Amino acid sequence: MTNRAEKISTRLNVIRRLPAGAINRIAAGEVIERPAAVVKELVENALDAGATRVDIDTDHGGKTRLMVSDDGCGMTADELLLAIERHATSKLTAGADGEYDLMNIATMGFRGEALPSIGAVARLSITSRAAGADEAWRIAVEGGRLISPAPAAFGGHGTRIEVRDLFYATPARLKFLKSDQAESAATSDVVRRLAMARADVAFTLISSGRKSLNLAAEAESEGGRLKRLAAIMGKDFGDNAIAITAERDGVIVKGFAGLPTFNRGLPDKQYLFVNGRPVRDKLIVGAVRGAYADFLARDRHPAVALFVTLPPAQVDMNVHPAKTEVRFRDAAGVRGLLIGALRHGLAEAGHRAATTTSAYALGRMTSNAGGFTPMRPGIRAPVGVNPFAPINHETSDGMRDQAAGFDHVSAPSARVDDAGDAPLTEEHPLGAARAQLHETYIVAQTADGLVIIDQHAAHERLVYERMKSALENGAVASQGLLLPEIVELDTDDVERLEKHLAAFAELGLVMERFGEDAIMVRETPAMLGEVDVKGLVRALADDLAQFGDALVLKERLEDVCSSMACHGSVRAGRRLNVDEMNALLRQMEATPHSGQCNHGRPTYVELKLADIERLFGRR
Repeated sequence: MTNRAEKISTRLNVIRRLPAGAINRIAAGEVIERPAAVVKELVENALDAGATRVDIDTDHGGKTRLMVSDDGCGMTADELLLAIERHATSKLTAGADGEYDLMNIATMGFRGEALPSIGAVARLSITSRAAGADEAWRIAVEGGRLISPAPAAFGGHGTRIEVRDLFYATPARLKFLKSDQAESAATSDVVRRLAMARADVAFTLISSGRKSLNLAAEAESEGGRLKRLAAIMGKDFGDNAIAITAERDGVIVKGFAGLPTFNRGLPDKQYLFVNGRPVRDKLIVGAVRGAYADFLARDRHPAVALFVTLPPAQVDMNVHPAKTEVRFRDAAGVRGLLIGALRHGLAEAGHRAATTTSAYALGRMTSNAGGFTPMRPGIRAPVGVNPFAPINHETSDGMRDQAAGFDHVSAPSARVDDAGDAPLTEEHPLGAARAQLHETYIVAQTADGLVIIDQHAAHERLVYERMKSALENGAVASQGLLLPEIVELDTDDVERLEKHLAAFAELGLVMERFGEDAIMVRETPAMLGEVDVKGLVRALADDLAQFGDALVLKERLEDVCSSMACHGSVRAGRRLNVDEMNALLRQMEATPHSGQCNHGRPTYVELKLADIERLFGRR
């Protein structure tokens, strides 16, 4: 029995040379896992061939047929024969020593496995005419069987590749393909990413007879790139994008990032391109999260498209068979540059907020037009009430007291008793306060429209930025409580807070443990004024329970600042006088990122006069 087992083991260990067909089918399993992968490889070849236009046509999600045509340099009959051989490529050149530098890749790829792999599992035909050649040639490969080149009809120069019956030679692979709709969606995503990478190339995509993408070539400029991105990511992205640019140690970052108020529930609009190639990399996820940490709740995500250009030797573009991942030599340096570039761009945006909020408001107004029901006959307005009388901004003695933290919003030097006398200039883009609605929203008139401000969200941002600045300068002043506040919590929450008492003290929040299930608060940040101590401490405990030690100290302190700012800001329901409202507007104009609160919500909505006139049929 033992001898028999040894013989079987010996036979299993025999080394055999696989035939070319088996080798190609194995390679196909690594490179060609679905129709979208075929389209990706063929479009990348077209771009490397210098195409200015690429047309893609698929049936049944690409499972029964797909075709990619381009107007690139084309191929001769001899080159067609080489193109279907494994590891034959035009994308590598030998140096003076005869060696090929595999780390100095300036093309979309070089693996040289796509065409022979496709030919091993499908019916492949290639028709091409080289630039300057008198005739075109066609070659075919069906399940690994070669059909020799023959003259063919082809207008102009370029290449047309048609793939039919994908995986007919490996039927088991067909079972792993998804529905036609799912495969079409995957192909569309691939083409869109490649089109974003190359705005100077025209693209069309037809799926089962329906043209789903039709993109004209754009100028090789910042404006052309943004136009292409907007065509794919949506017009709203184009209207709410910030230009991003940075350079350090030979690494260049350019692109566009959406305003924080233009955010989504999923991170599905975050794109990274390295040396012109779309890639999926966790690097961008971390960089975007770090850059937007100040502006968005953790369940909201911005839209970005970033293009990194660096010397080819500093990045390995072929760590993945499908070339969808890269490896940076200095990943930390690239991540730091991305974060710095994004933060600089966001700072340049100032208090700008997303236009989508205003568009939504206008849309709601338009949809409700004509829905107002006038008073019934016989019912009159209350006698003596003038609906156009100015609002009395003076408050009772009890309401004159400043809300917690609001005494730090300085009033303007010139008192505005009559709001109508307030100047409307470009120096004050948020205009002059005209009224307060529901003791929550400030209405301001601008030079060319009006602005509605959420007073709590706006002041929350101002307090947060002041706290961050004070933290960076090591100057967060605290104020002692007349009587220490005892906050009862669960034991687990107390222990979490106790670990970070020193960090809280840096922010002016001085606490100590009080027994097993309570925290004693002795001092609070002076800039917050009167604050809901119990609400603040419980919010901090909740933050630590949710995010714990996964955050670095700086991010943790910024989260604490955010919670403190929220609890220490002027609340909705607080009546403000004109001086206070205008002071809030002026500080918003002077404070970076004041267009959104700490959770990514807009602090104001702007409506242009032209839009308002359209609502009333004046335009």
